[in-house]
Amino acid sequence: MSYNCLFSVLTDTALVDETLDHAIAMAGAHNAHLDVLCLGVDRSQTGYYYAGASAVVLQETITRAQEEAEEIDAKVRQRLGREDMLWASEKGVCQLADLGRHVASRARFSDLAILPQPYGEGRGAELEPAAESVLFDGRTPALIVPPTAAPAVSPRRVVVAWNESAEALAAVRAALPALTTADQVHLSIIDPPTHGPTRSDPGGMLSQYLARHGVKVEIDVLSKTLPKVSDILIRHATDIDADLMVMGAYGHSRFREAIFGGATRSMLEDARLPVLMAH
Repeated sequence: MSYNCLFSVLTDTALVDETLDHAIAMAGAHNAHLDVLCLGVDRSQTGYYYAGASAVVLQETITRAQEEAEEIDAKVRQRLGREDMLWASEKGVCQLADLGRHVASRARFSDLAILPQPYGEGRGAELEPAAESVLFDGRTPALIVPPTAAPAVSPRRVVVAWNESAEALAAVRAALPALTTADQVHLSIIDPPTHGPTRSDPGGMLSQYLARHGVKVEIDVLSKTLPKVSDILIRHATDIDADLMVMGAYGHSRFREAIFGGATRSMLEDARLPVLMAH
């Protein structure tokens, strides 16, 4: 198994190099084609003419977005032009409220999207809807890459966050090309249920499934000793010096996670290693 079609969307020149480092490494490892969407985003309005806005102001925001798209595209082309790989770069302009439609329509024809971490200092408001549109509307797994993380194309140790959910299983299947080459995959289960069909063998069926794919897997049962699930997973990944995290995304609704928080939102905020997610 391999990733033959990779995709990335970039909306900020400051994020081009850190994101392309991972995308180029992944494309090289799998001899894949990389498509990059360079978007200039009009962040000033939500898709309608608001009271008092003049045509000059509206045109100015569009012009600024076009200039941003051209700057991003030029930087992408300069970087990828030095690489021995198959790639394409496309530039465009959209309003923030309409960003998801453009991203999802391209992401859905990819095996994996490589995206910058959506939260943190200097991160634009458009990064969150871009990631969500890939996962939800594009139905495409995404590799979220923090700014200081090393590329994880051939990870030695992988943490799989397993909670029996459909989202977690989708992430495991999407990560199989990486899992099959890893030295060790740690199937991590936090406070498994004391009642249910898997109570005596938590993670047993998934470990069997992975073993049949040639994955070297072991099961780690963890106690919920910290308030947030993401904190436990990140600490465990640090303890075993993991290169990659695999987990399902948004087991709860996006609205609920935005208001009350959740494992996905927390992981996207706090992760210091690449995280492969799927919904």
